[in-house]
Amino acid sequence: MSLSTSAILDAAVEMVARKHLQFPCEHLDIGSGHGDLIGLLRNRFDLHSSACDYTDTLMELEDVKVGVADLNREGLPFASESFDLVTCTEVVEHLEHYRETLREMHRVLKPGGTLVLSTPNILNLKSRIRFLFFGFYNLFGPLHVRESELHLSGGHINPVSSFYLSHSLLDAGFVEIDLAIDKVQGTSRFWHFFLGLPIRIASAMALKREKEQFHTVDEHNERFVMQMNSRDVLLGRTIVIGCKKP
Repeated sequence: MSLSTSAILDAAVEMVARKHLQFPCEHLDIGSGHGDLIGLLRNRFDLHSSACDYTDTLMELEDVKVGVADLNREGLPFASESFDLVTCTEVVEHLEHYRETLREMHRVLKPGGTLVLSTPNILNLKSRIRFLFFGFYNLFGPLHVRESELHLSGGHINPVSSFYLSHSLLDAGFVEIDLAIDKVQGTSRFWHFFLGLPIRIASAMALKREKEQFHTVDEHNERFVMQMNSRDVLLGRTIVIGCKKP
């Protein structure tokens, strides 16, 4: 899967810290690549890490065993309720059936366990403007037919917004869903100067209509609907979500 930038990894580490795990703990990193996130987490927390990826040839940490799985066709090769923490950075956008994989993450977590994952933020203003004029979100574009390299952006096949990712996590059984970003995107900050207020006004009007006329928004999903036009989502390059298994 795609190797993450340092800002994304740092944001994932901070999200782990926000979830107040009890250490030492058992940790699984999905889409582990060279093991960069595992190394950062080990520097800060007392944990024993395992890894999962589509290949075991990338891992550079000698004491970390990689479970090999094609998550587009297979489940996670681990027993149920094996881990206290699962991390998964920049993987969801590569998966054909990401909801199934989220259910697999729920399965391998122990009760009370934590999941932290990230994916490109397709709803930042840079991405929205690109979609308006080109029809493709930022970091998602025209794909070569039968020539995708899984670990590069050519393998980005599944743009998932913050709402649908949160909805998928709730549907899989997770609770206590928190959202953060890795960094503010300069281009999105520029567009926010012109579009921030109109978006707030238009989204408030649309939310009112959805609640009163269409009845699609209620107390269970309103927070996640409103989050789609929050400052973090409008400006953030990458969304990082943390949640718990009850």
